[in-house]
Amino acid sequence: MQILSRISVSLSHTSSSSTALLFSKSLRPNFFHHPKNSFTYPIHSNRRRALFSSSPSMESAAVTVDSVADKLKKQSLGNDGNNSKRMLKLEELNWDHSFVRELPADPRTDTIPREVLHACYTKMLPSVEVENPQLVVWSESVAELLELDPKEFERPDFPLLFSGASPLVGAVPYAQNYGGHQFGMWAGQLGDGRAITLGEVLNSKSERWELQLKGAGKTPYSRFADGLAVLRSSIREFLCSEAMHSLGIPTTRALCLVMTGKDVSRDMFYDGNPKDEPGAIVCRVAESFLRFGSYQLHASRGKEDLEIVRTLAEYTIRHHFPHLENMSKSESISFSIGKEDDSVVDLTSNKYAAWAVEVAERTASTIARWQGVGFTHGVMNTDNMSVLGLTIDYGPFGFLDAFDPSFTPNTTDLPGRRYCFANQPDIGLWNVAQFATTLSTAQLLNDKEANYAMERYGIKFMDDYQAIMTKKLGLVKYNKHMIGELLKNMAVDKVDYTNFFRLLSNIKADPTIPDNKLLIPLKAALLDIGQERKEAWTSWVKSYIQELSTSGVSDDERKALMNSVNPKYILRNYLCQSAIDAAEQEDFGEVRRLLKVMQRPFDEQPGMEKYARLPPAWAYRPGVGMLSCSS
Repeated sequence: MQILSRISVSLSHTSSSSTALLFSKSLRPNFFHHPKNSFTYPIHSNRRRALFSSSPSMESAAVTVDSVADKLKKQSLGNDGNNSKRMLKLEELNWDHSFVRELPADPRTDTIPREVLHACYTKMLPSVEVENPQLVVWSESVAELLELDPKEFERPDFPLLFSGASPLVGAVPYAQNYGGHQFGMWAGQLGDGRAITLGEVLNSKSERWELQLKGAGKTPYSRFADGLAVLRSSIREFLCSEAMHSLGIPTTRALCLVMTGKDVSRDMFYDGNPKDEPGAIVCRVAESFLRFGSYQLHASRGKEDLEIVRTLAEYTIRHHFPHLENMSKSESISFSIGKEDDSVVDLTSNKYAAWAVEVAERTASTIARWQGVGFTHGVMNTDNMSVLGLTIDYGPFGFLDAFDPSFTPNTTDLPGRRYCFANQPDIGLWNVAQFATTLSTAQLLNDKEANYAMERYGIKFMDDYQAIMTKKLGLVKYNKHMIGELLKNMAVDKVDYTNFFRLLSNIKADPTIPDNKLLIPLKAALLDIGQERKEAWTSWVKSYIQELSTSGVSDDERKALMNSVNPKYILRNYLCQSAIDAAEQEDFGEVRRLLKVMQRPFDEQPGMEKYARLPPAWAYRPGVGMLSCSS
């Protein structure tokens, strides 16, 4: 518990303002609670900078979240100039089934809800019913990853294949078995209750892409649910997957969205008044859908299943972290334990420790990026945490409109706001602690290694968050006080998070501008503020201009740099709702237009300005901005 408390305090002081990140102090005593085998060894700062990339022998193999995100973003830019690459028909996809081949299976294949023991998955065919299914929207950039010919989207049987109603040649469908902590409480077995993986496709670069149908029918993990999904939540997941990718944030992707033609009953507001909604299925794509909970479940079941944790860890490292398999000894990636302990732990001596550190750092970097764009996941349970550091499981997510650090888009989370925007960094740390506990239980880590993984989370988050905020303000170095005061002012006046930072690039680094002219560039964001607040903002802008004037960066250069990190377009809830309303009338044009806009979030896109507007009054009605976990 000691290390969690120390890192949490460090995280909360990333800014001088209590509203800068607003990591809830009242939350910590309750949710920073460890099981009996918690890690309590003190960590000292003399090993803060142990990183794989610091070793010359590992530079070529090291993988960081930045490099992963850059790689993922570039994947949508084409085929690296290789115009001769042959695009494939669906029947020609190169399927591989490493998960099924290398991990223990459930001997049963029925959908009866039950506890599935000693197995990582259950083989399962999609069972969704369809009636004249229709292709709603698709992503050609995801097809590019699979080297799938975009003409395949035009096939008459495409909706049948990607609803699961017709079998896809080469697929071996299964549902994954995992557990997790939900709202801080261990929930036991959860698993893929409405998602069925078709298998893994290998492209010509040997990149592995897992295809999964969400909403394809019941599995043994469905419990009392129907295993289906509705068009409303499916459109949100499809669009946000692709929007986050375009924002440069590691994420699962979405190949296509199919409307089944059959209705699904949902009680959206939990008020006892269910209604029929159009059913739909999203084909999600990721290098892997493995989660923290994939390992937690087996560790929770005692000695007999601990070997499965090791087997699953071996599988994950072999296929998704192969650079950790052949590490060489190096003092530059070792860390000392502290003044009272002369021992040194070298991460190259334990690939599981090196893996845990990388998982922690990827997680921290992704969450720092969430904070940078104002994204709130809404349900950061450990079963919704990817071991690859991807944003996964888009349920009740939301982007900030008015800056409110306590914002949560999840109605289930409203009483305690555990997963609100400001708490996300602390929750990420808590989740990493549960993951480290799991690996320790399986004797893959010792306490010192587990503690180090958690400390690396805190350091990586603070480093990345500070770098992001520095870029958002166009500064040449991090200014804790200036950023803290800005976020405090934004919270007081409920300033639109996205539009404000976009407008901020219009500020000129000219200290001679009169006080009564200073706020003109920000006028569209500073709405309905009184004289006292104008004075507060004027004071901040004056200090900001003073900082800019000493940077040596021209106004035009700074504006270009700021606009490259501050998006003009984000996937606001009301934009999703407009697209959903049209699609439910079988008009898919708005969904497709919104996808195109969100694929270029940093560009001005003349003629598309309406997609950058503040939410209209109707956007605040029930059901537009808030969703439950099971929507």
